[in-house]
Amino acid sequence: MSAEGINTVSKQQAALGSQGQKFLASGQSLAMRLWQEEPEDTDKAAVSRDYETVGYVISGQAKLTVEGQTTQLSPGDSWVVPQGASHTYRILESFTAVEATHPPAREVR
Repeated sequence: MSAEGINTVSKQQAALGSQGQKFLASGQSLAMRLWQEEPEDTDKAAVSRDYETVGYVISGQAKLTVEGQTTQLSPGDSWVVPQGASHTYRILESFTAVEATHPPAREVR
């Protein structure tokens, strides 16, 4: 445990990002965020990020395309998007997932 104590974020304190994500606990080298009930038929624009992402599907279905390779995600599936990889999502069924990023994803405001 760090000298600062335990870092917690309650559901009431979770900051809401510009894309609808909730920013959860974050440390110096790792951060978590929640995508909750993302609506179906939603296409996310292709992006490349300066962090690696690992995720876990809680509910719903989505298609993830990373560098031209596509896979379908269902409850219980997990995935990795490498740092700098071009990727996009298509939500097929109301989608809830938790992601961890390294280094921590921070929203620039």
